[in-house]
Amino acid sequence: MLRVGKKANLLKQLFTKKMSAEATQMTLRQPIQHPFNMQQLTDQDLVQGVLKGSPAHQTALYQKYSVPMFRVVLRFARDRAEAEDMLQDGFIRVFRDMGQFRGEGALGGWIRRIMVNTALSHLRKQRDFLRDTPDYSPFENLLRTEEDFASNLDAETLLKYLQRLPPGYRAVFNLYVIEEFSHEEIAEQLGISVGTSKSQLFKAREYLKRIVDKSFIT
Repeated sequence: MLRVGKKANLLKQLFTKKMSAEATQMTLRQPIQHPFNMQQLTDQDLVQGVLKGSPAHQTALYQKYSVPMFRVVLRFARDRAEAEDMLQDGFIRVFRDMGQFRGEGALGGWIRRIMVNTALSHLRKQRDFLRDTPDYSPFENLLRTEEDFASNLDAETLLKYLQRLPPGYRAVFNLYVIEEFSHEEIAEQLGISVGTSKSQLFKAREYLKRIVDKSFIT
């Protein structure tokens, strides 16, 4: 489950900052013109319109949430093309499952969970999604923390490095560091052991450390 209210670490702060227009620019496929001002619509208005099957409300909801949700799936994807596929599939699920939204939390948080689950579904289809690695968790303290190797990087550079991770490493790293899942929650989400989750995180950190070190050397 997504946690709220916890103090964000450096990586989360970097990734949730507004990225450049080039990095987050999205174009709506086959846009639909709607006769009302989107800014006047509340989330409740959008939900009710989507439930009634209104294309205009679907478009308005997409336009409101597509950019922040694109930033979410972009962290899980290997490139922009894959992220766009994740985003489109995610919004299909949002529109399909809108009746399950009970209004007990923020609409944006509910959509974000769907996007994370959609991204993970895409990653699971990839060959060698979770590499079989031993449990490296006893040696985690030997590595520099995320803050150490991220301190001199901007969000876009860090994203570029993150996208170079193998899909399993990328998934666990995102879930643990950015989405703030526990290893127990990651294990349940991905159908793996807690030890495997820890080892994937360890290897992801090690992989990122090598990429960052190499970039500074070259």
